[in-house]
Amino acid sequence: MVIQMVFENEKIKEILNYYRKIWALNHASSLMGWDLEVCMPKEGVKERSFADGELSMLTHDFITNDKFVEMVEKADALEDLNEYERGVIRVLKRDIKHAKAIPREIIGELSRVTGEATMAWREAREKNNYEKFRPYLDKIIDLERKIADYLGYEEHPYDALADLYEEGYTVRDYDKFFGEIEKPLKTLLDKIIEKWPKEHPLEEKSYNKDMLKKVNFEILKLFGYPLETRARMDVSAHPFTIGIGIGDVRITTRYEGFDFKRSLLAVVHEFGHALYELQVDSRFSMTPLVHGVSSGIHESQSRFWENIIGRSREFVNAIYPRLHEHLDIVKDYSPEDIYIYFNTVKPSLIRVEADEVTYNMHILLRYNLEKLMITGEISTKDLPEFWNEKMEEYLGIRPKDYKDGVLQDIHWSGGQIGYFPTYSLGTVLATQIGYYVKREIPDFYGKIENGEFKAIREYLREKVHRYGKMYPPKELLKRIFGEEVNPKYFLEYLEKKYLL
Repeated sequence: MVIQMVFENEKIKEILNYYRKIWALNHASSLMGWDLEVCMPKEGVKERSFADGELSMLTHDFITNDKFVEMVEKADALEDLNEYERGVIRVLKRDIKHAKAIPREIIGELSRVTGEATMAWREAREKNNYEKFRPYLDKIIDLERKIADYLGYEEHPYDALADLYEEGYTVRDYDKFFGEIEKPLKTLLDKIIEKWPKEHPLEEKSYNKDMLKKVNFEILKLFGYPLETRARMDVSAHPFTIGIGIGDVRITTRYEGFDFKRSLLAVVHEFGHALYELQVDSRFSMTPLVHGVSSGIHESQSRFWENIIGRSREFVNAIYPRLHEHLDIVKDYSPEDIYIYFNTVKPSLIRVEADEVTYNMHILLRYNLEKLMITGEISTKDLPEFWNEKMEEYLGIRPKDYKDGVLQDIHWSGGQIGYFPTYSLGTVLATQIGYYVKREIPDFYGKIENGEFKAIREYLREKVHRYGKMYPPKELLKRIFGEEVNPKYFLEYLEKKYLL
């Protein structure tokens, strides 16, 4: 009945009834993925990885089923489809193309390897032992190269992988994008470091984890995160968000015991992801349109909440009473002190803890290393040294161990080669969205200070979230703003915030 409200064509209804099997398999895999990160016992990894591999191959079989492919092809030729139905066909054609290009055995092997690799990465990071993870990374890189070849590309093998996360983006696009921000960022960084605080005493102070957990949950309630009905927050080695369904969206954070902004801002960041999943049109439930359209658009939402809202004076003022009540270490500091603490600027080793100014240098490093790994120009054996050299080149600092260097991110263990540049795309786009939001909600910061987030949530729902995957990312941006990603908003934002 829900489907009939928006999908009227009988051929589309038939396709969507079949697609529910694929959706159900994806639902199960998502739940297994959450469990892997949050509460699965270590010894469960091999069976879990095998099961996930089998599910991924079943999904592949359903998508490439001859009858289903024929149904989609016939529907694509129809002229009377509405825009929702056109969106369904667009997404399914893309999924079918990818699935038919990649052999099911490769899909299954990648699922199995990444399941085991995730646990290996976790242990390697804890023990600061890169060699425990390297054999898995070798297998993953080899599989990703094969996938790139199966998918095909015109200029660079990385193009095929990048397109999986940001439809329509290639090395040529990303090289141009990073070329537009790299030099201006270095110039801005030099000026900002001379003027802006580089450190704060709270960065070294320990906190009570139970008390910070209370703060984090209160912030989520303030934002309107539906913890009672459709959402939850847990703890994992690396913060993440997973949309299992429109009625089930989960986030995590981590508690390291010091520098509380790391955990708090991670919660704000992941809320941005979760809100996107929660505000997709509910009529898209169990259809190909149900999730966010791309990694870059998704990251724009998380970075918008983290940077534009979370690092603002007004947000600090809004949450200060809660900080003061629950965290003893905050009682000696004013709201302005906390604002400075949230916005210190200095080259640092850890990406997820980087400030707004240096963050994209962390992404540029990973982007360039991924390209070199996929082409075979560097091996996993030499990767740590290349990592350290690039950190020194981009930010003037060098990791002393693997944990703060090549082992800090979970992404490669999950086979997410091509994902990292979308973080920069999203970071830049967040300020662009901020520009338009502030123009259309004149009392934007006043609402934040008063803890009123409904208008902001509704703006994002109307402009971005409700569409799900209906439109390709570049087309969606044109519909929202009349332009694609434009770095000028980001550079102007940084200059105004830190130098004027």
